[in-house]
Amino acid sequence: MAPNTIETITRSGLQDLKLSDDACITDVKSVSSYSWIEAPTPTIAVPGSPSLWSPPAVRIQPPKDSGIYNIGENARRIPSSPMAPLFRALFTTNPSFDLRSIDVISDRHNIRKLLSFVDPVSDRDKGESFTIKLELVRNTLLMCRSETNVSHSMGPYSFRGYGHEFEKVCTVKGILSSTSHHRIISYDFCGLKFMIRHEIVAYVSPETDAIARLETGIPPDPECQVSLGNKVSKAKRDPDMVTIMLRGKTIPLMSTLDIKTRSLTRPERFAEVAPKLWVSQTPKFVQAFHLRGQFGTPGVRDVRAGIREWERGNQKNLRTLGALIGKIITVMKECEGRAILRYDVSSASLIISRDEGDSGMLPADLYSKWDE
Repeated sequence: MAPNTIETITRSGLQDLKLSDDACITDVKSVSSYSWIEAPTPTIAVPGSPSLWSPPAVRIQPPKDSGIYNIGENARRIPSSPMAPLFRALFTTNPSFDLRSIDVISDRHNIRKLLSFVDPVSDRDKGESFTIKLELVRNTLLMCRSETNVSHSMGPYSFRGYGHEFEKVCTVKGILSSTSHHRIISYDFCGLKFMIRHEIVAYVSPETDAIARLETGIPPDPECQVSLGNKVSKAKRDPDMVTIMLRGKTIPLMSTLDIKTRSLTRPERFAEVAPKLWVSQTPKFVQAFHLRGQFGTPGVRDVRAGIREWERGNQKNLRTLGALIGKIITVMKECEGRAILRYDVSSASLIISRDEGDSGMLPADLYSKWDE
């Protein structure tokens, strides 16, 4: 064991973990949300607004994806504290929120990666290594996504599909200057209370007047365009502070959706996207097929029943996932500090090493929230 290594968890060793009797997500609640705003300094709108799903009524042929796209906008905007916007939005929405009631705070990406370790079949990245930063604050485990690159570039001669351009054609921004929208939810799983942050691509509106506005070219709801008040807090000089504006409107969780484009010649099974939808409890899904870049009119599917069916059919893996996260919490309580979790491909193991860095994941003022 390397000097800094605290714990090594092998895939074969997962069978020794004590599993819970049930691994179903319950008591799902929307906690907060925010949108990143294009501005000279890090700025979020709370509650913000995702884009509205509004596809053309005719076949479309968007250009192929090209340019620079975000992989992790939170890390790109605030590299010293990617989790800070989560807490800024949370305490803007609910200033008295009790963090001591939460066992795990994480991005969706981290939970999916841990599930892929438990069940390699669900791994869309084909066994690539990954890294997650860990920190225990009181009894709450923070898990922060760690990426070498926070954006990726698609050149004019490369082809990575049509997903980003398809979204531009089929959605209308709620806040014109927004670059992404993030939802924060909480739920119970395997005896633990989770708070999960995830990006929302769009939402579907049942309101006929909203549809009419889009069809007639009238701008989206003014509530999503005009600031509802002054900035909630002034931007501070610290690089990990963020300017917060009251702007947007809260979208019901039941209206949120994810989008996936796919070639008609390579159809995708629902089981391939179910883990992502399950972690974030995203109720609606658009699977848009194209033939040589031409898309038909895509429809919105309510996938709640499909997610529950997938959950029932994957109980062994999900119970193991819950036990694995419980094991990580135990390890962190024993080391009493910060750590780095890394998936080592060669040994098919999770290696937890002590983080020797000088600073934690959050600005100093946020740590005090656990004491209030």
